[in-house]
Amino acid sequence: QVQLVESGGGSVQAGGSLRLSCVASRSISSFSSMDWYRQAPGKQREWVATIFLLGTTNYHGSVKGRFTISKDNAKNTVYLQMNSLQPQDTAVYYCRMSNSWGQGTQVTVSS
Repeated sequence: QVQLVESGGGSVQAGGSLRLSCVASRSISSFSSMDWYRQAPGKQREWVATIFLLGTTNYHGSVKGRFTISKDNAKNTVYLQMNSLQPQDTAVYYCRMSNSWGQGTQVTVSS
């Protein structure tokens, strides 16, 4: 089991940027994939982005071109750079690795 701690959330105006971090309790260098998800109030949790072992990435259509997922194996950390944020991006953001979830970090975007 790996413990995950997200940080970097906050409140921004539309058009702003945030960078989320997810630090793992052990090395992530062998993980086949790592994901970011989000859950808006009253909605189901939805997948946002994935980064694979060799660095390939996939994105939900609603964030493609605005969000960038990356990782730093030396720091056991996965990042989510979020640009051009919109009110519909408001949600609690979670990272997932090796079937473990973090506690989430709140992102609020005001118009």
